[in-house]
Amino acid sequence: MVGGALGLLGLGMRAGSVVVGTAGVRAALRRGELALVMVASDRSSRTNEKVLRLAGARRVPLIVGPSADDLGRSVGRGSVQAVGVRDAELAAGIKDQTCEDGR
Repeated sequence: MVGGALGLLGLGMRAGSVVVGTAGVRAALRRGELALVMVASDRSSRTNEKVLRLAGARRVPLIVGPSADDLGRSVGRGSVQAVGVRDAELAAGIKDQTCEDGR
């Protein structure tokens, strides 16, 4: 996980473009609001069941990020297992930072 992607999440949080937490991400996915979902590498099986399946069904790109502690720290919170990105341009920037070839 590239530090630049976490920095972009922090900027998105300040801009109001990031949804934090499993429940919030699920609700935003149901409303069709998200361009990207990032989950913690050490997420729970509940997050797998609730978020990963719904993101897949909605065809929202999914990135496995750092630990829940690091993910939470990037958005100014404690441990966080899932975040969602509403803004398509921000989502594209995060994907670029997490993929070596920029795709």
